Amino acid sequence: MDVKVLNFTIFFHKLANAWKVSPGRVYGMLNSCGILDNYIVKCYDVLHSLGAEAMVDDISELAREKGVLK
Repeated sequence: MDVKVLNFTIFFHKLANAWKVSPGRVYGMLNSCGILDNYIVKCYDVLHSLGAEAMVDDISELAREKGVLK
């Protein structure tokens, strides 16, 4: 398995735990508003260097701004 794919899988589980939804739901939420392709994939190298907690906080804030997370 590609390391980036594995890291994304772990990351979706961390967001799912923080948001109290399934990893599949996290994927759908991030994909529906463009965060997945336009932010996470595009900025993966920078985001990955933040650490898990900072990534969860950063993505959660952006998801709230996009209206997919309350």
